[in-house]
Amino acid sequence: MNDGNAADRVIQHLRGLVAGAAPGSRLPSVRELTARHQASPVTVAEAIRHLVAQGLVETRSGRGTFVATAPGERPAADLSWQTVALGPRRPGEEEMRALLALPPAGAIPLSGGYLDADLQPAAALAAALTRAARQPASWQRGPAEGREDLRAWFARESGAGLRTDDLVICPGGQSALSTALRALGAPGDTLLVESPTYLGALAAARAAGLRVVPVPADADGVRPDHLADAFARTGSRLFYCQPLHANPHGATLAVHRRRPVAEAVRAAGAFLIEDDYARDLTLDGDAPPPLAADDPDGHVVYLRSLTKSAAPGLRVAAIGARGPAGARLRGARLLDDFFVSGPLQQATLDIVTAPAWARHLRALRVALRARRAALSAALGRHLPDLGQQPVPRGGLHLWVRLPEGTDDVALSAAAATEGVIVFPGRPWYAAEPPAPHLRLTYAAAPVELMDEAVRRLARALRAASTA
Repeated sequence: MNDGNAADRVIQHLRGLVAGAAPGSRLPSVRELTARHQASPVTVAEAIRHLVAQGLVETRSGRGTFVATAPGERPAADLSWQTVALGPRRPGEEEMRALLALPPAGAIPLSGGYLDADLQPAAALAAALTRAARQPASWQRGPAEGREDLRAWFARESGAGLRTDDLVICPGGQSALSTALRALGAPGDTLLVESPTYLGALAAARAAGLRVVPVPADADGVRPDHLADAFARTGSRLFYCQPLHANPHGATLAVHRRRPVAEAVRAAGAFLIEDDYARDLTLDGDAPPPLAADDPDGHVVYLRSLTKSAAPGLRVAAIGARGPAGARLRGARLLDDFFVSGPLQQATLDIVTAPAWARHLRALRVALRARRAALSAALGRHLPDLGQQPVPRGGLHLWVRLPEGTDDVALSAAAATEGVIVFPGRPWYAAEPPAPHLRLTYAAAPVELMDEAVRRLARALRAASTA
């Protein structure tokens, strides 16, 4: 018996039945088809799967095979009950979707938080992951807190402020941040944040049921006097901070503010969640050490991610703290997803401990300096009023203040119609913004497109100003 011909006979037979039957009609059973076509049950089942894949038939467990019901012929579903069951939508989700949306074809991206594909060490990542996948041990269950050697690398990155056992590996910085907020806070607690601050932190805090209170920041970072006042007024025990090239505004906490900030946190008996996302992205001079490096009493919770300096797909980060806070973090991570993929951890360790990693970072800084300069120069040519603003010493973004009265959200929409993608400043504030801004990313588009991108933005701004 030729099973290939038998399968074809079954398929053609069923096609004929489907063509002449109403949607939802029962078709012959596997037993009937086996007898009719002298085919094995396996062959008949394979023929049915072929037609299911084409959308012609559908199987119902324990009931048999039926002519598929066309989508337009299905009874209209009433999903309105879900609105009541789900309750209000969590704030921040729509902004996060917009931030992570891929730019449409032909648009020039001046938004997003990741490196342009040309800047990513894709070949090295692929080679490392291939080597890791070939090692049977990498597929086995490892320590829930992550590989010891990878945690040791992250511990060294913290400036020796944390030990290997203080850290836990996480699937990306956003996951680590969400874990920290849930582990160290409870619904109804207050989280202090710099103003403006990372949009993902605001979304994660609100999803965790935390009340978010902004603390003013300027070109030297968060204001220690306002931070101390906020602790006293709110009774908060959590402060989220990006001391190095803060996203979105790019400020680095000045040397003369580091001690007052630490003293304000210590006096409040609070934790400072240090998001050190930009450790590899200092473009001018040397980066100061993490705050965690000078934290004898365990007030700093240290978060370090590799995604920004490598590639979006390298979802590996670490978070750690000393004492009971570290135990809380490790326990929360265990409940979230047990552990991070072993091959991904092995590949990450392979990448960051190889000489090629240092070469990648040197080349990346050269490329980012060129892109930052090109974007700043284009602003100076086409939008001179916007080009006279401080340029951050690192990170991925320019924080551009717009003329008073500009609707930054409307301008972002107008820019998209001109073919350039920018992101408004409003969502980065926990309260009312003091002025309109745009966050312009220089890492996502090549040097040769910066001038055209700003030309398009200038047209959008002129159109918005005359509307």
